[in-house]
This record gives sequence, C-alpha cells and structure tokens, in this order.
Amino acid sequence: MGNFGIYIHWPFCLSKCPYCDFFSQISKNTSQAEIIEAYIKDLNFYHQMTKEKTVTSIFFGGGTPSLIEPQNIERLINHIKKKWHTADNVEISLEANPNTNHPNMFQDLKSAGINRLSLGIQSLREEDLKFLGRTHNAKEAFQAIDEVLNTFNNHSMDMIYALPHQQLNNWEHDLEKVTNFGFKHISLYQLTIEDGTVFAKQKMKLMDDEQAIEMYNLTTDILADNDYNRYEISNFSKPKFECRHNLLYWQGDDYVGVGKTAHGRIGLKATTHRRKIESLTTIERAEELIMMGLRLQRGINKQKFEKICGLNFDKFIATKSIPTLLQEGLIENTKESFKTTKTGFLLLNYIIENIVP
Repeated sequence: MGNFGIYIHWPFCLSKCPYCDFFSQISKNTSQAEIIEAYIKDLNFYHQMTKEKTVTSIFFGGGTPSLIEPQNIERLINHIKKKWHTADNVEISLEANPNTNHPNMFQDLKSAGINRLSLGIQSLREEDLKFLGRTHNAKEAFQAIDEVLNTFNNHSMDMIYALPHQQLNNWEHDLEKVTNFGFKHISLYQLTIEDGTVFAKQKMKLMDDEQAIEMYNLTTDILADNDYNRYEISNFSKPKFECRHNLLYWQGDDYVGVGKTAHGRIGLKATTHRRKIESLTTIERAEELIMMGLRLQRGINKQKFEKICGLNFDKFIATKSIPTLLQEGLIENTKESFKTTKTGFLLLNYIIENIVP
C-alpha cells in the first residue's frame, strides 16, 4: 500500500526567531481545547479520503509543538490510531525546544505516545544562541540533551551553522561534541535569510559562498567519519534511523496535514488548510518530485516517479542538458535512478534549472 503520514502543525511559539520564515504565532497562554477539537474534525475529513491507507508516521511540527499539553498529544495520537490502521512500528515524532516550564516534559511526551524526539538546539555556544534569538541558553541545551538521550531510543537534534561571524575551527569543535552525544539522527542547516524575516529586514549579510562550502564539506566529512550517513542534503543518520516521515516528502509518498499552513499530497491532489483540495497537473507533480527527490543522496527512482505522476522521467526532463551535467561530474544517470554526485549537491539549484523543462 505504500507509506502514508500525518503531519500536525502547531503554529504557536513563545517568541519568533529572527531567521524563521515558517508560519508561527506568538502566544504564551493559548487555549488548546478548541484547537485540538478542530484538528480532530480535520482528521475525520481526511480519513474519508484515505481510510484504506496504513499510517507509517505521525509528525508534530511547528511552531513549537512541545507547547501542546501532553494529554492533547495523546488524544490526537489515539484518535489517529482509532480512525486509521497504523503500522506496528509507526514513527511518531515531535519537535521540541530545550527550555520549558514543564519539568517532566520529555517523559510526559514519551508517555503520551511520542517515540522519536527532535530537539531544536541550534547552537552549543551562548553568543550564537543570542544571535539566533533563541530563548534557551547553553546550560539548558546540555541539560535537555541529557534528558532526551536518557528518555528516548530514537532521537534527533538540529543545529544551524554558517553564521556570518562563525569560525571554521569553532564549528569543527562543536561538531566533535555533537557527534559524541550519541543522537541517532542529526539535522544541520546552513543559515539562510528569507524574505520577511527579521534578519532580512535587518539586511543581515550571509557568510560568503566559499567559506560556506568549506564549512559544508567539513560538516559532511566529520559526520561520515562518525558513521552518520548523509541521506539528504542537510540530514544525517545512523543506519536505519532516517526520518521516515520526512522521507515521505522527499520521495513523493502520500501524506495529509492539519493545522494552519499545513498541506498534503494524495496522488495528484494537493490539500491545504482548511480542508481545501485542488488537483495538480502531471507536470506540476513531476516538477515537485524532481525538486524534492534530488535532495536525497539516493536520488529519484524513475519507476516510482512514473507511478506517481504518470510521466516517463527520461522523456520529461530536458535531455539536452544531461551530457554536460555528466561531463561536469554533477549527476549520475542510470536506467533505474537519477541523482546528484557529492559535488552536485552543492549546485542543486543549477542542476534543477537545467533539467526541468
């Protein structure tokens, strides 16, 4: 039947980070009962479209979903399990920040049904945390790391690097710490400045490209030396600990989303908040599959590509660009798959621009 996931978006945060371009609202005293009830109604609506599917992953993202009261998380999980058949090894992830007024948060999240915890550390350095506008300090970060590692068997941490002032040797030192913690999964994102963010309004300057590339290559080398496989451009995991839910997006599998700005894909149908459904053309879906699939180290499976959008991959792409991209050492193209090389990862936008008709 294939993989199928459910994404639950919690839009509320205690504060807005200056680099963040995700939809979020600042709220410290949100009444949750009405929101959770609306989520359940949305889940019921999407169940009518997907009742034959087996849920293989559930993901609570945001915003800051660790602000959801554990009993409400448990209620949503139980409702999903009641409506859909769920896989025995269903992955249930939640993104959490280190600081909270809830002293037993991580244990309570586990008791509510979360079996994979993604911790938003972003930096181990006090000055960088302040620069990034984080509401936690380094001491709270290290404390949360210990609690997560001692509570969950499946865990991930996020870090942001390539800050304008960041030194390569400092990042190398931080990476050595990160790889020694023992997380099963690590997400490492280069700082970007998106339109509408505080950093954009401040006209913040990014690290120059050559320095950022050097930092990225150092990152991938250190992670590889510590047995983390880079399965996606910014995501690294120990064997068998790839994030199965995020793979749904990158591989083109079906999923539904509830909450403000949440969206979904069911075949050639796109769902958006709230309960809006539109049909995608085969070309629109094909373009999506290319942009998402080339983020993966394994690239695009041509047979699956055709099964999802109905188009033959080799006939759809701009074939006149392929010889040049091959000669430049940026892609690998076989009968079964199409993917970028290690060098190609650094020029992903260039490759996409050249192969999408």
